Amino acid sequence: MTDMNTLIVATHNAHKLREIGQILPGWDIRGEDSGAEETAETFVGNARIKARAIAPRHPGSWVMADDSGLEVIALGGEPGVRSARYAGRDGDTPANNALLLKNLSGVADRRARFTCAIVLVAPDGTEHVVEGHCPGRIAEAPSGAGGFGYDPLFVPDGYDRSFAELSSDEKNAISHRGRALAAARAIIG
Repeated sequence: MTDMNTLIVATHNAHKLREIGQILPGWDIRGEDSGAEETAETFVGNARIKARAIAPRHPGSWVMADDSGLEVIALGGEPGVRSARYAGRDGDTPANNALLLKNLSGVADRRARFTCAIVLVAPDGTEHVVEGHCPGRIAEAPSGAGGFGYDPLFVPDGYDRSFAELSSDEKNAISHRGRALAAARAIIG
């Protein structure tokens, strides 16, 4: 059993854990690989699978799982729930970004949005679902050295810089994960 300021997060992604810690200061964020296969066709469904996989290991604690990804309008919502494995191998960021640019070659409508769905399991076992979205567009070429995943290609609405060019504070204030975590913070206190 952990204390009430511990949040067990179903992820092994160090970048994601760092972002969550920045957005939820005061919480002891601990990552744990759920070991669950993400087989749902929605972000909420995949987050629920992961949350339910680890919650029984941590009775009396807050548990959180998220699923997030990029949805490109001209590609019918792809890469969507398969964002991390868009090019085939899970987590192959260079290949994912290259395939996205290839698939958008010659496409004028480059509107996209990042989506983050979070499933929280409270210490009493009740589930809560929140979502956050960040609209923007896909750039013609990558720019910036910060962030991770599709960040060098994604330019949020109202900006002329990619997520990878924004400071952590700037990105966290407008990102899909930042918006979803703000809603989660309202639930977990």
